[in-house]
Amino acid sequence: MAARSFNPFQFVREVRQEMAKVTWPTRNETIITTIMVLIMVALTAAFFFVVDTVLHWLVNLVIYGR
Repeated sequence: MAARSFNPFQFVREVRQEMAKVTWPTRNETIITTIMVLIMVALTAAFFFVVDTVLHWLVNLVIYGR
């Protein structure tokens, strides 16, 4: 099996062709998606804070009886 030779100019041409096919999000879509991600991060952080606090309380209850 012979190795194919690498042509950097052909590679760049193919990359440009593929990039032309990409559907880029609009500015509004990007902003909405970013806000949704930040909301989900905040909810996840709040959830884990509550779980950590409850587990901390339970461990103290078991170990120290208070």
